Amino acid sequence: MKLDRHAVREEMEQASKTFHHLLDTATVAELSRPSNGTKWTNGQLLFHMLFGYLIVVRLLALVRIFGRLPDGFSRVFASALEASTRPFHAINYCGSLGGPRLLGYAGMGRRFDKVVAKLLRRLDREGDSELSRGMHYPTSWDPYFKAYMTLADIYRYPTQHFEHHRRQLTLGAAD
Repeated sequence: MKLDRHAVREEMEQASKTFHHLLDTATVAELSRPSNGTKWTNGQLLFHMLFGYLIVVRLLALVRIFGRLPDGFSRVFASALEASTRPFHAINYCGSLGGPRLLGYAGMGRRFDKVVAKLLRRLDREGDSELSRGMHYPTSWDPYFKAYMTLADIYRYPTQHFEHHRRQLTLGAAD
C-alpha cells in the first residue's frame, strides 16, 4: 500500500492548527481540569499529545535500523520492549506530568510546530522503498501500535494518537 503523502501532510497540519487552537482558547482553569479517561489534567494531556509526535522522530530511526536487519532482530527487540511495558507506562505518565511545566504552554506550541515541520521535511525526502521498511512493535505500549509497522505506518501514527486523546480533553466543559 502506497502512502498518501498529501493526506499525511494535511493531517499533521490540521493537528497543528487544532493544537494551537486548543492552547490559545483554553483558560488556566480548563488546562488544570482533569481530562476524561486519563489521570492527567487537560494541560498534561496536551503535552502527551505533543509527545506522540516527538516520539515518532525516534521511531523513524528505529525503523531505518531494524528495517534493514533480518526480521528476527526486531522481533527480539519488540519482545524486550513488551517486557518493559510497566516502566514505559510509568515514564510516559510522569513525563507528561512535568512536560507542561518544563516547556510552558507557549513552548509546547512552538515545539509542536518544530516537530511537525521536521517530520514533514523527512517525509518529503523518503523514497517509496524506505516507506515500505518496517519492524515489530510492542502492542501493549499503545493502542495504535500494530505488531508490525512500516515507516509509512509510523508517519500516520502521531495523528491517530493525537485524535484519540483529543476526544479525552474536557476543555470548554462545565465545571
